[in-house]
Amino acid sequence: MNPIITIDGPSASGKTSVARRVAQRLGIPYVSSGLLYRAVALLGLRQRVSAEEVESHLEKHLLSLEPTAQSNRVLLDGEDVTEALHSLEVDRVVSAVAKRPRIRAYVNQVLRRIPPPFVVDGRDMGRAVFPQAQHKFYLTARPEVRAQRRMLERNVALDTVLAEIIRRDQADQQQSLPADDAIVLDTSALELEEVVEAVLAQIRARNGLREAPTPPA
Repeated sequence: MNPIITIDGPSASGKTSVARRVAQRLGIPYVSSGLLYRAVALLGLRQRVSAEEVESHLEKHLLSLEPTAQSNRVLLDGEDVTEALHSLEVDRVVSAVAKRPRIRAYVNQVLRRIPPPFVVDGRDMGRAVFPQAQHKFYLTARPEVRAQRRMLERNVALDTVLAEIIRRDQADQQQSLPADDAIVLDTSALELEEVVEAVLAQIRARNGLREAPTPPA
């Protein structure tokens, strides 16, 4: 069995950390769809052009993602750009990039070329990209909680991060919607491992998918 497990949610809802841990526990690759949009946003920043201009010539560029259970490596025209994708500058423009229909179609093509099994996180993976996925989850949390989480990642003032998250929520509201058959989990009061266990419990209950054995010390 080669399952696809989708974990969607708004910015800083915990989906990336949860998806990575679930993939590790199951011993299958983890895929971060958001990194592909961030790579396109980075391309626009480097070229100093708008999302619309990037969309007009995106097919001239080669974008790929190499997943493992631990992390993802993103290549843009043969260059490893992974380390450059998490910045406030990219945060500010990635929503505009992700709205463009041709960019979304391009990224979806890249994602669909990845062979299952895998755990993928994003905003509409279960609803639009992998509607055939066997297991679908949607994580959410209060904006203040998500801002606290993101602040630790970015080393930026809380007010700045909260304002950016609220702006991202408004910009992404069309893309960030749960699939009709997704299990919705509010992670506001939950620790990471509690969310991971909740996701794994649902997967076990549905088809008995087993976790990978823990390597000997």
